[in-house]
Amino acid sequence: MKKLIVPICAVLLTALAILLAVKLDKEEAAPEADSSEFVTITDAVPDAILEIRYFSTYNFVGDRIDGYLEPTALLTKRAADSLRAVSDELLTLGYRIKVFDAYRPQCAVDHFVRWAADISDTRMKSYFYPDLDKSVLFEQEYIMEKSGHTRGSTIDLTLFDMNSEMEVDMGGTFDWFGPESHPDFCGNPDNGEFNGDGSVSPSGMTITAEQFANRMLLRNVMVKHGFKTLDSEWWHFTLKDEPFPDTYFTFPVKQL
Repeated sequence: MKKLIVPICAVLLTALAILLAVKLDKEEAAPEADSSEFVTITDAVPDAILEIRYFSTYNFVGDRIDGYLEPTALLTKRAADSLRAVSDELLTLGYRIKVFDAYRPQCAVDHFVRWAADISDTRMKSYFYPDLDKSVLFEQEYIMEKSGHTRGSTIDLTLFDMNSEMEVDMGGTFDWFGPESHPDFCGNPDNGEFNGDGSVSPSGMTITAEQFANRMLLRNVMVKHGFKTLDSEWWHFTLKDEPFPDTYFTFPVKQL
């Protein structure tokens, strides 16, 4: 009887190993876990400056965000090629691009959703959403269960002035929740005309003609090279011809 137990255990262990290997193969083969069509932004655009807010605690949550393992930024290869064209043109004008976020894994979006559901956590309210009650973040779509960033061809960025060696003044900070972040705040982004009308601002904020023009410079160069805009964020752009319009990726943000 003892002689039979040993081969039976061996067979069971072998079968278990095979099942585990098959499971791992399936997980590795999942399209949302495949980073092979992505690139680290600084490899594609060496002049890019990175300030990855979600790797730090200086963001609207106040914690490092799930899935950000390293302070780097990733994009699909197609989007990175277009971003290189953006950077090359801006360099001739005396600017570099400064990136706050790009590809965002689904677990990071899930982290945002959990944070938004916890109405009591308002640690960063004074910095990013002083005029909003946190309870409206889902309703007003500041936080959503899916993000274009997770498809890999969306980027949040601003301009860096090489002469002053400072970030360009856009009249507002990245990830500010409010109408002051809208591209049409105090002007018409379609024709680039500044009107100074800040009446939609709950706190009476406004931006100058120069600040509006800075926003338009970034916008115009991004659009010229194949990116589309977002109505609620001057810093947010998505490649029009994104290669994965229906895939929400899950792999973490780290150097590729």
